[in-house]
Amino acid sequence: MRKKFNTTGLCLPDIHYMVNIDDRLEEIKAMVDEGEYLTINRARQFGKTTTLWRLKEKLLEQYEVFLISFERMTKEVFCSETVFCRRFYSLMSSMFKYEKNGTIPLDVAEECNRRKLSDAKDNDLFRLSEFISEMCEGADRPIILMIDEVDQAGNYEIFTGFLGMLRDKFLKRTIYPTFQSVILAGVQDVKNIKSRIRMDIEHQYNSPWNIAADFDVDMSLSERGIAGMLMEYEQEHHIGMDIQGMAALLYEYTSGYPFLVSRICKLIDERVKIWAKEGFLEAVRILLQEENTLFESLDNKLSDFPELKEMLKDLLLRGKMIEYVPGDVGIRMAVTFGFVTLENGLAVVSNRIFETRLYNRFLAEQARGMDVSQIAADEKNKFLTDGQLNMERVIRKFVAHYTELFGENNEKFLEDNGRCIFLLYLKSIINGTMEQEIIILRHGHGRTGGQM
Repeated sequence: MRKKFNTTGLCLPDIHYMVNIDDRLEEIKAMVDEGEYLTINRARQFGKTTTLWRLKEKLLEQYEVFLISFERMTKEVFCSETVFCRRFYSLMSSMFKYEKNGTIPLDVAEECNRRKLSDAKDNDLFRLSEFISEMCEGADRPIILMIDEVDQAGNYEIFTGFLGMLRDKFLKRTIYPTFQSVILAGVQDVKNIKSRIRMDIEHQYNSPWNIAADFDVDMSLSERGIAGMLMEYEQEHHIGMDIQGMAALLYEYTSGYPFLVSRICKLIDERVKIWAKEGFLEAVRILLQEENTLFESLDNKLSDFPELKEMLKDLLLRGKMIEYVPGDVGIRMAVTFGFVTLENGLAVVSNRIFETRLYNRFLAEQARGMDVSQIAADEKNKFLTDGQLNMERVIRKFVAHYTELFGENNEKFLEDNGRCIFLLYLKSIINGTMEQEIIILRHGHGRTGGQM
């Protein structure tokens, strides 16, 4: 069976083309070896699940590893300690059954299986803590716990209590046996969840996961790594690809966002069939016009958080420089969801694909209420000379139309809308010509900031 580019869930090296992430795994393993507790929080479809599974394979050489997921956890699971603990035991029991954790004593596995069926009132976090200590004490090798999709637990009190229990065991690890390392993966940073840990002090709130080490491992795909993946493809298909050139294009447009890299490659491989710049641009055009799980998630965030949408409009349409100040919830949210990254303390859109898609969305919304788009579209042929855009003529004509339509508006209107109006005018002229559009946006995008 030929390998494919995968954009739906876990990537497996035997059946999918993948970037080598061994360096990343070594960095994380070094933290595990030190006994660190970690939170891997990255945006949607940024390779978290694949990283956990590859890390598990690596750690099994030295540790017992329990990798479970909260993906299908419903709110009913968090209604009581008994229900939550039963589900946790059930997830652990499946690992015993199907993965044959060799150094875990049989009686511990049997006890786990018994507890997953128990409705006893003492089936609670305290008993779960005791079970963890018994299991870790009885095993011949240190045990690692990894939990994927922890966002499903939200801010449920039971989950914060569970984190508090793990925190307490971590702080007392020299007395009571516990996990060598715990790794939690999700979009949100679990360290931001607040819970009352010390119930005897009124209004005493702490993070139940403030024990987690800083996780600064770069999980984006490097240009070199992308080239290695394309080399494998070339060796199998012998198409004469300019590997370094294609890798540079992929990185330039995606900044190494794993889903975007794989999606563009998948479109070229299965639909466009041209591994050259023109095929790449056609794949980008298709990508920007499609609805996929990543874009749907980003669109939902814009609808759910109006303040986030306004911040991105300030960045892109109004050209404002947005500086990050520690504690700024808006920028932290934009970073968490993957819209922006921070460069020298300033917010910039994460990659050119996101940038262009956001531009297209925002400009389409603005165009509905402005005549300037239709005016530019009607006169577009006047701005083309031998198929090339005459920017000097565009600017002169834009100034004339702008003065006619908006000349009576005040300076505040110009500051808030001038950039957007010009982009609307320009976009109607180029009318979706892909390469032109992206080049234009590159020279006017939010990475540079400043007013028009």
